[in-house]
Amino acid sequence: MLFTQSMSSSNLHPMLNVAIKAARAAGAIINRAALDVESVRISQKQVNDFVTEVDQAAEQIIIETLLTAYPDHGILGEETGTTHGNPNSDHVWIIDPLDGTTNFIHGFPVYCVSIALAVRGRVEQAVIYDPSRNDLFTATRGRGAYMNERRIRVSKRTRLQECLISTGFPFRPADNFNQYLQMMGDVMQRTAGLRRPGAAALDLAYVAAGFTDGFFETGLNPWDVAAGSLLVTEAGGLIGNFTGEADFIEQRECVAGNPRIYGQLVPLLAKYSKFAGVADKMAVHAAAAGESAASVEEEIPAAETPEDEVPAAPARRRLKAIPRPASEPGEFRPAQRPPRRN
Repeated sequence: MLFTQSMSSSNLHPMLNVAIKAARAAGAIINRAALDVESVRISQKQVNDFVTEVDQAAEQIIIETLLTAYPDHGILGEETGTTHGNPNSDHVWIIDPLDGTTNFIHGFPVYCVSIALAVRGRVEQAVIYDPSRNDLFTATRGRGAYMNERRIRVSKRTRLQECLISTGFPFRPADNFNQYLQMMGDVMQRTAGLRRPGAAALDLAYVAAGFTDGFFETGLNPWDVAAGSLLVTEAGGLIGNFTGEADFIEQRECVAGNPRIYGQLVPLLAKYSKFAGVADKMAVHAAAAGESAASVEEEIPAAETPEDEVPAAPARRRLKAIPRPASEPGEFRPAQRPPRRN
């Protein structure tokens, strides 16, 4: 939700101004590469996890810009880790040079640059820049959140069934895809819609701006959520892990929303948290096991009926298994979808 109140660059915190300069420089590199994305060199960090020369060039220009202004600060980058800057500094810049790399390499225009400054472990400055739309989201702790220099606030919706919620899908081989389908099903049937744009930092910026009403995802790193977390809270929202605890940035699970919707999402998601109690975890595993067993039940065949007898009603159809190559003749296994890139 946009307000008429605006903030000029002259009123911004000096460190935020430097972060904006770095984000725009990275965005220029990304936009140039997007003109001929098929020529971009791509490598694979792990299954379904890609990095391009654009990620690396964008991170390099960000680091150079930040350390030129603040040479004693530390750096935590997605591509370079902590190899640059002062590893012992109280001021650490947390950088994702291109969140949504898979979208980028397919020409799907949903990706962004994310830069946050943490001071003694607390995020104080945040910039998320969408270069394809030239949208700039900024926040300084205690000074509100802005999009293109106009004040933003989270949405005012109070009923989950009227809300648009964004999420991300697991994409690594070790991710528990079946559990994520359960979680998604719990949320989907209670909302107006579920969206999976593919860039968590931008998802959080959209929650802050009121474009969506909430967000949840697992498997996230600090550079995915650091900047977005400050945008959400400065826009009047709440963010935490699935059990509602605010100290979440390194816990690899995140839920955010306006206060009323956050309060409705946490009870839905808490049982899926790695911090959930034993009873909740057992219930989730039991439900997953039940669904898996149901998915492999074959259709019950009707018994053969003598010609002089009235045939019985046909057996009710169950969830039908999809046959796959098996080691034993007649064996059926449930179809599995390939994991998707975040």
